[in-house]
Amino acid sequence: MGQIWPGAEELAVDSLGPCRVPSPMPDRGAPWVDEADRVLLGSTVLDIKPFLAGQAWIPSFEPAGPRERLHLPPKEVTCGIVTCGGICPGANNVIRSIVLTLYYGYGVRRVMGFRYGYAGLASKGGFQPWELTPQFVDDIHQQGGTILGSSRGPQDIGDMVDTLTAQRVNILFLIGGDGTFRGAAAIHAEIQRRALAIAVIGVPKTIDNDLEWIERSFGFATAVNEAQRTIVAAHQEARGAYNGIGLVKLMGRASGFIAAHASLANCDVNFCLVPEVPFALEGARGFLSALERRLATKHHAVIVVAEGAGQDLIKSAGEIGRDESGNIRLKDIGLFLREQMGRYLKDRGLKATIKYIDPSYTIRSLPANSVDAEFCLALGQHAVHAGMAGRTNMLVGFWNQRFTHVPIPLAVATRRQLDPKGDIWQRVLEATGQPSSM
Repeated sequence: MGQIWPGAEELAVDSLGPCRVPSPMPDRGAPWVDEADRVLLGSTVLDIKPFLAGQAWIPSFEPAGPRERLHLPPKEVTCGIVTCGGICPGANNVIRSIVLTLYYGYGVRRVMGFRYGYAGLASKGGFQPWELTPQFVDDIHQQGGTILGSSRGPQDIGDMVDTLTAQRVNILFLIGGDGTFRGAAAIHAEIQRRALAIAVIGVPKTIDNDLEWIERSFGFATAVNEAQRTIVAAHQEARGAYNGIGLVKLMGRASGFIAAHASLANCDVNFCLVPEVPFALEGARGFLSALERRLATKHHAVIVVAEGAGQDLIKSAGEIGRDESGNIRLKDIGLFLREQMGRYLKDRGLKATIKYIDPSYTIRSLPANSVDAEFCLALGQHAVHAGMAGRTNMLVGFWNQRFTHVPIPLAVATRRQLDPKGDIWQRVLEATGQPSSM
């Protein structure tokens, strides 16, 4: 069965109207984005072959980048920036990039930073926005977290649009994940209902890298890099004891990309457990039996588990509640595995030393590494280019090595996950040597 591609309507990007204002950006020596250009969703001949027989349209994204003509006159523009959800390496880099591109690229002089996420857009929050200038954001990229603060949970949509109107905002930049963008779609719908000319532009901030139709989100490279360092420590702890076990829990509620790529970056991992691939605990094909066999031959093991893996194995008295974003609170798979491994090995008369490391909060609070810092700079620039050209209800994506415009409804319709039959997971199985039947 072949890939199911979105249709032309799903890939179409909303716009505030025609672009008639000449861009004030200096000639870069490179061509402006050609509106006839597209970024193909497929990357192989087999991907696009079904569309070559007499069809004029091939599934493709609108490319990101500066336009020669704009919809909004820069001197009259006010912009707002909001960061929502959990903190993530690179958020400050994106804020800084947006401010500097607006100021030096387009001559926009009024940029408002709304504090503590959507709560800062709500009148009841009581948080006064900050005016962001190049001087204000000069060195914020050297810090982790977000200078604007963040929050989770919904706010009254009408109230937030009232704030945008009162502040005369023309472009709202939202830095967040799928919950943030569902809120952004609701804000856009209210803006449309009121017939207001306000663009809504998203920059994906999901450290799990789980937004659909986006190959990479910022913070992911930093997370994998730091997670790999943690795995090195776990390996040394495991090797330092007879039947030593190093257990590392990494981020990944529903998508195991961090766990998988960190395991590939460190070939000392023996078991990688992710949400997309269910595993048995007991029995001849279970994880515990495989671990026992590993200890019998090598006398140490390194295990990486994503936080959303194995949730079905943990018995509890029903659901343990939801967080402010509406997500089901996860049970702690790391503590559960540590307990189960200890019990299983003790019952078989095997002495083992288990070291459990959870670096999640350390990782997400770090400044961006060099790879993410460069990526964040580009995301902020492309977000500004899109907003000034009047694009709306979209986010800046990255696909087939090109920056793209992705409609928000398409990005949040499904969740991006590892394919258990795909190349990445097959490489994990080869690198770890863990049984595929487990």
